[in-house]
Amino acid sequence: MTGQTKPSVALIGAGAMGGALLKGWLAAGTIDSARSAVFDPNITEDMARLCAKKDVAVNKGEGFDAMLVAVKPQIAGEVLPHYAALAESAIVISVMAGKSVATIQNMLNGAPRVARVMPNLPAAIGRGVSGLYAPDAIDADGRTLIETLMRAAGETVWVETEKEIDFVTAVSGSGPAYYFLLTEALAEAGASLGLDKTAAAALARATLAGAGAMMDADLRSPAEMRKAVTSPGGTTEAALKVFDGDDAAMRKLVEKAVKAAAKRAGELTD
Repeated sequence: MTGQTKPSVALIGAGAMGGALLKGWLAAGTIDSARSAVFDPNITEDMARLCAKKDVAVNKGEGFDAMLVAVKPQIAGEVLPHYAALAESAIVISVMAGKSVATIQNMLNGAPRVARVMPNLPAAIGRGVSGLYAPDAIDADGRTLIETLMRAAGETVWVETEKEIDFVTAVSGSGPAYYFLLTEALAEAGASLGLDKTAAAALARATLAGAGAMMDADLRSPAEMRKAVTSPGGTTEAALKVFDGDDAAMRKLVEKAVKAAAKRAGELTD
């Protein structure tokens, strides 16, 4: 890929994440669709129709700028060796959890340029955040290509070491589940006060979603926004003293949980 030329991409696996990325690329005109391809023996009818409409090849092609691997980690050892030839000249971008650069290189017969990316669930609707890691074998142009492709899934953040991908997993990869849990807990608390369960669930869901949207749109820090809604001696302050008073209970609990997730991510990576 040179100058302003759009990259060609081989997408290995067009499931939920791979399919979402492809749709994002095509909608934004990010890739050269006529030089790109999807490789998936079980491609859905909807995805096949999209490829035909956008002139993206299916299960054929060679000479790609990038090869994005979006297959399930448990079948990677069976699937990836079939695409080793494509990986010889392409930058390989893996969105698989738990598979190290070295392991992916071994599966691809020593592919020279392999990067790892950790997106999260909202990436499926273009509102995610992805942690990006590239070893020294990938130059500045290659890093730009990786970032360009992953911006279709939302925001991007680079990390310096592969180990930090485990930390990304613990914060943002698993993070949506923490957010959903807080929404569940808030709804249950509302119901315990006497609210109708359906009403409590609707209030909790809209509150968390609205707060997230506000944080996305507002340039103030989360701490500044928290302080702005917390009146001295008011209701919010009363609740926050329980959550995170002098003993910083909530902060300690979140830190403990994220460390547990990071530890498990490291244990699961091979």
